[in-house]
Amino acid sequence: MSTTESVPAIRSLQIAIIGNPNTGKSTLFNALAGLQSQVGNYPGVTVEKKIGRVKWNGRPIQLIDLPGTYSLSPRTKDEMVSVDVLLGKQPDIGGLDAVICIVDASNLERNLYLLSQILDLRLPTILVLNMCDVASERGTKIDVGLLQQRLGIPVITTEAHRRKGLDELRTAVQAVHEQSTQDQPRPFPAEFYTACESVRNQLREWGEEEIPEYIVERLILDVGGHVENYFAHRHRDGLPALLASLREELSEANCKIPMVEARVRYAWARELLEGAIEQEPREKVTGSDRLDRILTNRVSGILIFALLMLLVFQSIYSWAGPFMDAIEVAQGWLVGVVEGWLAPGAFRSLLTDGVIAGVGGVIIFLPQIVFLFLFIALMEDCGYMARAAFLMDRLMSCVGLSGKSFVPLMSSFACAIPGVMATRVIENRKDRMVTILVAPLMSCSARVPVYVLLIGAFIPSVVYWDWNIGFWSWQFGLQALVLFGMSSVGALVAIPVAWLLKKTFFRGETPPFVMELPAYKWPSPRIVLSRVYDRARAFVTRAGTLIFATTIVIWAAAYFPGDHSRLYPLQVEISRLESQLESTSSEIAALQPTTESVDGNAGNSTSEPNSGAETQLVTLQQQQEQVEAELQKATAEYNSINSELLEGSFLGRAGHLIAPIVKPLGWDWKIGVGALASFPAREVIIATLGTIYSLGADVDEESEGLKGAIQESRWPDGTVVYNVPVALSIMVFFALCAQCAATLMVIKRETNSWFWPAFTFCYMTTLAYCGAFVTYRVGMMF
Repeated sequence: MSTTESVPAIRSLQIAIIGNPNTGKSTLFNALAGLQSQVGNYPGVTVEKKIGRVKWNGRPIQLIDLPGTYSLSPRTKDEMVSVDVLLGKQPDIGGLDAVICIVDASNLERNLYLLSQILDLRLPTILVLNMCDVASERGTKIDVGLLQQRLGIPVITTEAHRRKGLDELRTAVQAVHEQSTQDQPRPFPAEFYTACESVRNQLREWGEEEIPEYIVERLILDVGGHVENYFAHRHRDGLPALLASLREELSEANCKIPMVEARVRYAWARELLEGAIEQEPREKVTGSDRLDRILTNRVSGILIFALLMLLVFQSIYSWAGPFMDAIEVAQGWLVGVVEGWLAPGAFRSLLTDGVIAGVGGVIIFLPQIVFLFLFIALMEDCGYMARAAFLMDRLMSCVGLSGKSFVPLMSSFACAIPGVMATRVIENRKDRMVTILVAPLMSCSARVPVYVLLIGAFIPSVVYWDWNIGFWSWQFGLQALVLFGMSSVGALVAIPVAWLLKKTFFRGETPPFVMELPAYKWPSPRIVLSRVYDRARAFVTRAGTLIFATTIVIWAAAYFPGDHSRLYPLQVEISRLESQLESTSSEIAALQPTTESVDGNAGNSTSEPNSGAETQLVTLQQQQEQVEAELQKATAEYNSINSELLEGSFLGRAGHLIAPIVKPLGWDWKIGVGALASFPAREVIIATLGTIYSLGADVDEESEGLKGAIQESRWPDGTVVYNVPVALSIMVFFALCAQCAATLMVIKRETNSWFWPAFTFCYMTTLAYCGAFVTYRVGMMF
């Protein structure tokens, strides 16, 4: 009997990549991982988890891209994630086999601060000197061999954007985990380590398990940091006093906390680089300096930035339009195919109004997301994004935010979804969270159909300014003024909301705005496209599933529990009449040239005119009129029954249920149903109102029939429902409410919590209700 020995599976190596911002860390990660990466969030925090799984020489490797950071001194729970990963304390990652620390070769001394902290962790480490081409251009020469000898770890030179040095790095990664870790010199004075031992012993007495040495060091060094807050909460009776006493003793020993850390680590970096780096004299004013004189100037810089933002806004709002229209056309074609294959029924409605609409509701946002992140990737990779944040910091600091919040908020005027996703450029958690929570207040393009319908129906067309220059004319009137006001109200309200959020949920001293201005360079097409692809894929795979599920739920609420069997024969009849009308129209179009030719030659012909074609044409035209009348009658009956079914559905019942709540706003139950049905997307209210008023769901904001129907709508006592105050009330509500499930799902995905989308929905709905109430009540006074 033969036996087969099983070959044990080769264990995957866990490799973390860490570095300062603007060192090319993400570029290096993308170059190593290619497209084999997965994006998510670490449990319980908003920190993005990016993991690449590859095989090098048959050995599976898992690359973990940690957030860019200047130090491993965690101030918040989010910042603690990187430390937990490096210490092997993150459950979904596990222990690490090695760390790749990437530094900017042209700015070594400052970057080595982070390396010194990583070496304190006693992990196998590889130092990557990236951007060596920039260092050479600046006249910086590095003795890599001497640096490697002093550090006792592999040192690799790379140019990640040009994919140089990657093979050497892969070889080093596969070899370093097998090497023993060399003990690094302890940079702090002996008194500091004595204090660490005292804290460790005391924590043991209090029942704490063995705590990593690095965490004990952070407990003393990071005054008011996350580590101190965590342990102080567990041992509030003794630990704060112990730490205060030890810090006082260290201060008397010329080891003042926390300044000692910067002093000893930078001293270590200077000693390490002594003789290993040579700086050639270079011109004092570089090309980047000359560009910065223009691009960071208070006048020219703001003007150029405004033009760039206009270009970005135009791309999201207009350039994406044709692609979004094409998606809608494809969605309509697919609906037609399904309707041709399946008989009317609940399953067909599920596919057309639920599944296809749900998928379309996800894909429709992709063009805007792609355009936004294309521009963000271009601005980041060329070095301009840091300048833009610097320019806008003074303006944004008025509400406690940093300049990095401006681009996401500006982008949200086109669509809040890419705007919320764009907050990933904001490192500070508090600023990022506040920006996420106020971004949906920006007036996105989905609100415009509601404004256009109600302004066209109820706001008088009064012209204040009529400007004519040659063939070009421009008018400014009351309707344009109202549209501008509704588009601005969200941004105006966002100012006090952001201020309040910074004073309540995210209170604390605003950290000084410190940002490195990287050198300008030509963006790499590979890097830019890779970033755009990552963002688009993350949206579809993470937020898209939630958006799709929400669409299905809303469809079910609008479809059940009514008996739709009365609609089925009408749907078949409408389809038959539409086919017959199309066939008749084609026959008429084919006959018309023949009859026109006969009529044109009649004066020159001595024979009887060919009346057969004319008779046939008249007969077909009569048939066309008859079919059109039958189609109009069948459609009207279908719309009437559909309106009744919608009113009796769970959604319609909810509309009647909230009628007493919305009546103070001047609304009837029909407007309430429209507001509920538009939860997946604000513009859905137009189709919902068309269905309720028996006009069909294919109406748009320019439909005269819909405008007439809402103008003629009456309360039971005969008074009109809609007037100017009611129209303004509805517009203010939609300007401030969170009627966009897709945005809420993206907030959930970005914050990694259901609390914040629920909070956003509640606070925005409350704001919207109060704003609509005040608008209606004040309007009725005039």
